[in-house]
Amino acid sequence: MAKSIIQKEKYCYLSGVQNVPLEEHHCFFGPLRKISEKYGFKVWLTPERHRGKNSPHQRRDIDLLLKRECQRKFEETHSREEFMKIIGRNYLDD
Repeated sequence: MAKSIIQKEKYCYLSGVQNVPLEEHHCFFGPLRKISEKYGFKVWLTPERHRGKNSPHQRRDIDLLLKRECQRKFEETHSREEFMKIIGRNYLDD
């Protein structure tokens, strides 16, 4: 299990809240969940921010925000081609 490539500390990535129960969100879920785990494409979220009405599972804009952040961070040390080979698409507009 890789640690998050986005977060070094454990806090809600969307709200900044600390010292509350948190859940791990895999930014690429479904069939790409194992890839998220392998490469650290994940963030900590409060249960409400993870599964509620303003969560990446319910709002596409939040989902895309997290996917773009993963790609940006990954590309700090890898190429876009590597990212696209792993995930299958580009989330950044440049």
